[in-house]
Amino acid sequence: MRKMMVLALLWVATLAAGVVQAADIDVLINLRMLNAARDNEWDNVLKALEEGAAVNARNRVGDTVLNMAARRGRLDLIEAFMAKGADVNLENLDLVTPVHGAAYSGHTEVVRALLKAGAKADRLDRQGKPPMVYAAAGGHAKSVALLLDSGIDVNARYENDLTALMWAAGYGNAETVELLLARGADAKLKDARGLTAKEIASMGSQPQLRAVLEQAEAK
Repeated sequence: MRKMMVLALLWVATLAAGVVQAADIDVLINLRMLNAARDNEWDNVLKALEEGAAVNARNRVGDTVLNMAARRGRLDLIEAFMAKGADVNLENLDLVTPVHGAAYSGHTEVVRALLKAGAKADRLDRQGKPPMVYAAAGGHAKSVALLLDSGIDVNARYENDLTALMWAAGYGNAETVELLLARGADAKLKDARGLTAKEIASMGSQPQLRAVLEQAEAK
């Protein structure tokens, strides 16, 4: 009886060791994949996925390979990762999602693909900024248009009551300002300081943009 108990304990210990070893292997292959993505070694990322790496594994700042690829505009990889089950709404530690990264960098086709796959366009990062703010501030008019098409309110107010129009005006992004006005942006709205988009543009020494916004206010 005692011999059987000893054998049973040895079997349990062996099984546990095997589980730990398997877990270690999973961690290592995920780490290899994430390091490869960091270094733009995408062939090695795809190879790691084929070998069993978890597509939704995250690095020390919470980025997935999808998040990193979206920031860099790699539409081909975005599609490959989504085919592997990548979560299009999985954020990093700053609550930045893949569509945030794509919008910030102006990768319109990546934004389009992510939205089509179910990415939420209204998610806020840790600073209270949605993808729309990233796109408007960066002057990425085509990405702004896609976000509006997804259902985002053109006059939505964000942190400190700033609108997309105010962000675009503050950074002197004329094309984006004109797009937003054409889509119904209200130039008369004021932020938490009581400033309109025209006044914000004036603070940035944008005389031509100020004139456009002044005309919009007068309507």
